[in-house]
Amino acid sequence: MFTDSFTDREYPADPYPGRRPATSFVHVDGVGYPLTPVWTAAELDAWLAERDAPPLAGRTPVLAYGSNACPSKLTWLRDNLGLTGPVVALRARCVGYATVWAAGLRARDGQRPWTLVPMPDVVERHFVLLTTEDQLRALDVCEGADPGTDDPRYRRERLPDDVVTVDGPARTAPVQAYFGCHPDRLPALVDEAPARATKGMLLASDARKMPFVAPRTTPP
Repeated sequence: MFTDSFTDREYPADPYPGRRPATSFVHVDGVGYPLTPVWTAAELDAWLAERDAPPLAGRTPVLAYGSNACPSKLTWLRDNLGLTGPVVALRARCVGYATVWAAGLRARDGQRPWTLVPMPDVVERHFVLLTTEDQLRALDVCEGADPGTDDPRYRRERLPDDVVTVDGPARTAPVQAYFGCHPDRLPALVDEAPARATKGMLLASDARKMPFVAPRTTPP
């Protein structure tokens, strides 16, 4: 099931959204383990059980389209917001929704995050995190989407069943995703259209320029 491992150093979180592995992986204690192309839910459940972690069944699938798929960000969530246990991150195909740059900046580092919007005929590759109850609470706090927030930044909603397809045998429908609802997390507009985010990165120094400056593109 695993043939290798990696450390957070190989996948830094800066600049946003951070580097992400090219394959599905699990992550715990600052170390990630890429899943081989052929793995079974039973094998992964056994690995989770060895670490006193809940099995795949009953976990909540959440689309990770921004920094939450970055291993270093996962460690930041552990250190700062109490994320616990192994994280299961499965590569996924997302249809009909696009990642776009948000109108505002992150308070903790001044970088511009992404948000998700419906966009017909768009196909993007992201990750789905199979979250435990504790992990989901930590993500909600991070995204400003927890039920106790008076002025939420994002809201967590269920996606239609045919939008996301994950790599591998895990059953993941229905998948949920975070959508910007605060003015700072609504889409940034260029020529009155949301600015697609998947073609490049906006560095922190550029992110502080207002009004919005379209990100420089980099090779895929």
